[in-house]
Amino acid sequence: MTIRAVVWNEFLHERHDAEVRAIYPDGIHATIARALAVDGGISAATATLDQPEHGLSQGLLDATDVLLWWGHRAHGDVSDDIVRRVQQRVAEGMGLIVLHSGHFSKIFKTLMGSPCSLRWREAGEKERVWAINPSHPIARGIGPCIELPNGEMYGEPFLVPEPLETVFISWFEGGEVFRSGLTYQRGAGRIFYFSPGHETYPIYHDAAIQQVLRNAVHWAHNPAPAWKDVSDAPNVPIERARERIVQQGATLHKPGEAGLR
Repeated sequence: MTIRAVVWNEFLHERHDAEVRAIYPDGIHATIARALAVDGGISAATATLDQPEHGLSQGLLDATDVLLWWGHRAHGDVSDDIVRRVQQRVAEGMGLIVLHSGHFSKIFKTLMGSPCSLRWREAGEKERVWAINPSHPIARGIGPCIELPNGEMYGEPFLVPEPLETVFISWFEGGEVFRSGLTYQRGAGRIFYFSPGHETYPIYHDAAIQQVLRNAVHWAHNPAPAWKDVSDAPNVPIERARERIVQQGATLHKPGEAGLR
C-alpha cells in the first residue's frame, strides 16, 4: 500500500527572502516532498497557502493519509473553516506531522487545546537532537543523535499537553533543552510534532532529518477506513441495543427522533 502524503507550506519566506530562497529555491514543501518520495512506499504531493482553499479541498484531504504542516509568518491567514476541515480528518484517522514553527499554527493549537508557546532564540547555534526513545519507529535508523551545525533555539517550558511519547530531546549550544519530537493521538489520528527546521538553515536537506520525516509518515499512517460515524454523534435507540433493555425515566426525544443526548 502506498501512503498518500501531502506537504503543506505557507511558501512565503522562499518568495520574499533571498536567503531562504537560496536554500529552498522550490520551497520547503518541495524539498520535503522529494525526500519523502525516496521511499517507494510514499507518494508526496504539495499544497500552499495561496492556492484556493489553501490547497486543502475536502476531496484532497479525503484522499490524504498523512498531512505535513510547515507554517511561520502567516498562521492567522489560515481560514478557520480549513482548520476545522483538517481537524475533522485527523479525528477520522488522517495522520498529521507538525513541523518547526507550526507549533503556533491554528491547527496544532486547536488539537492541543493549549497555548503551545515556548522560549526561542535565533543565533545559529549548534543543535543536538537526541533520540531518547531509540526503539521508537520514528527514530529507526537515526543513531544516538542528529548533529545540526545551526538551528533556532526552542526551549522549555513548551506549553503543550503531556505527550503520549517523547521521541527526541534537543540540546542547544546556549545550554537550553527542548522536547523536540512528541507524539499525540486525537480520535483515530496520530500526530507527531518535530521542531528542527528553521527556514534560514538547510535542515531539511539533512539526510537524518529526512529519514525522521519518512519514518514519521509511516508511523502516522492509519490504514483503517475513516472513522466518520462517531463524530456525527449517532443515536442508538432501544431497539438497536445489543442486549434487551426497557426504557426507564424521562427522555427528551421521541422514539426515532434524531438528536444529541
